[in-house]
Amino acid sequence: MIYGYIRVSTDKQTVENQRYEIAKFCKIEKIKIGKWIEEKISGSKSPDKRQLGVLLKDVKDGDIIVCSELSRLGRSFFMIMSILSGCMERGVKIWTIKDNYRLGDDIQSKVLAFAFSLSAEIERNLISQRTKEALARRKAEGKVLGRKPGRAKNVKLSGHEGKIRKMLREGKSKADIGRHFGVHRQTVRIFVNERITKWKLKKLFPEEKK
Repeated sequence: MIYGYIRVSTDKQTVENQRYEIAKFCKIEKIKIGKWIEEKISGSKSPDKRQLGVLLKDVKDGDIIVCSELSRLGRSFFMIMSILSGCMERGVKIWTIKDNYRLGDDIQSKVLAFAFSLSAEIERNLISQRTKEALARRKAEGKVLGRKPGRAKNVKLSGHEGKIRKMLREGKSKADIGRHFGVHRQTVRIFVNERITKWKLKKLFPEEKK
């Protein structure tokens, strides 16, 4: 039996592109897909929690699994290696289109699978490490991490102008006010500048009527 395996991570992605690639590949190779397996789920999920797990239990010696690339099988080195190892031990072949691999039970296939998975894992670790270093550098520079306190949170303060003016007169800091209303002190500062300070100036210096 020849299986066509398709996986996308989210509902926003379509399986049609992978199906087209596999169908085109099979036409060139003059083979026919006996059964399609399609799913929309993250590759980080264990195969047992995916339709892939059911497929891996059903395949037998001589079967072939065709997919667009090895990363469709999983997102981690150990997961991909576990899948490939299990298939090779049972005589199941895995063919990929973009990677152009024909993985069976020979030593060359095992070496290729190991090299591919290891390089993919190293690349993901490097990206993760670079991201952590960049965040640490920004934090050391005194920059606020995460979403900047913005105008959207001003709605939490809307309608409390009187209360905020009273707290300011009592000597409360913007941090104190922020904690009271559950917003960042920068949000309080922006709100005070835009809603209260400007309101005071408008009261003191009303525009002349034409």
